[in-house]
Amino acid sequence: MDVLPMETDALHRRQSSYNSWDESFAIDKEMYRGQQFSQIYFARLHLMRTLLHSLLPTWKPHLPACTVLELVEGKDCIIVGTLFKHMKLKPTILDEYSKERSAGPLVQPHNFMHSDDYLILEDESGRVRLRGTVILPSKYVTGIVLALQGKDTGEGDFLVEDVLEAGIPHQIERPLTSGEDKFVVFVSGLSIGNSSINPLHLQLFVDHVTGHLGDEQEQAVAAKIVQIVVAGNSVEIPRVFLSGQNLGSRDHSKLSEPMKELDIVLTQIVAGVPLDIMPGTKDPANFSLPQQPLHGCLFPGSRAYNTFRSCPNPHCFEIDNVRFLGTSGQNINDLEKYSDAKSKLEFMERTLRWRHLAPTAPNTLGCYPFTDRDPFFIETCPHVYFVGNQAKYETSVIKGPEGQVVRLVCIPKFAETATAVVLNLRNLECHTLSFGAKFDSW
Repeated sequence: MDVLPMETDALHRRQSSYNSWDESFAIDKEMYRGQQFSQIYFARLHLMRTLLHSLLPTWKPHLPACTVLELVEGKDCIIVGTLFKHMKLKPTILDEYSKERSAGPLVQPHNFMHSDDYLILEDESGRVRLRGTVILPSKYVTGIVLALQGKDTGEGDFLVEDVLEAGIPHQIERPLTSGEDKFVVFVSGLSIGNSSINPLHLQLFVDHVTGHLGDEQEQAVAAKIVQIVVAGNSVEIPRVFLSGQNLGSRDHSKLSEPMKELDIVLTQIVAGVPLDIMPGTKDPANFSLPQQPLHGCLFPGSRAYNTFRSCPNPHCFEIDNVRFLGTSGQNINDLEKYSDAKSKLEFMERTLRWRHLAPTAPNTLGCYPFTDRDPFFIETCPHVYFVGNQAKYETSVIKGPEGQVVRLVCIPKFAETATAVVLNLRNLECHTLSFGAKFDSW
């Protein structure tokens, strides 16, 4: 008897091109010779000053540019330099060891701003205190390079009348799409190893993106996922193991369990979907930015697949010629401590307009002491700018003066929200992917 062949419509995962642009974040060719952090500030000032001077003819062509030392009382001019923000409540290591501690004002643990804060602009020739309502200390932080128009008051201050920021950089034109949907999924803050999280949420996420969950319609959507990005804090090592005391063999085993579990999870994903993983503050990577890729020995199962990529933080890449730039959240979280904004999205927009991914580094955010370059300078405007490990999901679109269009995305902590973010490459539209699991008590 002849057996009729069964007609099946097999689902095939859509393919996409991928290019990495992480070369500037590598420090393997750097050599530490005891250099100080002043050199990265000099490199930043030289780079940004050249850029700002090129913008002056179209901004204030009738005014001369001078250094701080060349200021003349009452004469209108333009000065370019690096901002320093004097903060009354900024914690210092000297206060920790001071024998005579005065009772300071109560301060919120997440923000160190005070009404007495003020700004100073400095270049190689000197520094001058800034005054005026045009430039507010609450908006800016130490490390930003600006061009300021104003005049010397004769009292050692500079009255600011106008401000020129570097502005959103040039953006490569987005390619014409074929009209088909392709999705990139962002997730962060998995916190594997935290005993308070529900592991079922993560397994539901894995099953969904790999196409093992839902009906045919949901599987068809899952087949359009072309990339997954894990943006930091994938594991959480119990603090009891990080006390610096010697650990027994049993404790060593418990110490490695979160990484082993993470590798098992990632192996399930990379068997069907390309995946990038970035380090975060809680991951076993170097502390200072740029954080280097997590070592391959931590992923014995995942690294066997060519779809697995361990990437640095920050991370820059292209998928089908759509450029992505993102961090695990340290740069934006640090800005929140030393400045004020309506939302995390506003902080993100500011970094683009300042053309600097981490302006507070190395002042309050740890970074490698580069000598001749600043890797956090944003040379090309991304189409998608994302930050991980945020309290909630937020997104918006900003537009630049030259037609730049950037999708900003705040990725929530998955361990707390059970939420991932899905972005459509066709139109850069975003939506969330949330999972819930509730057990009835007997």
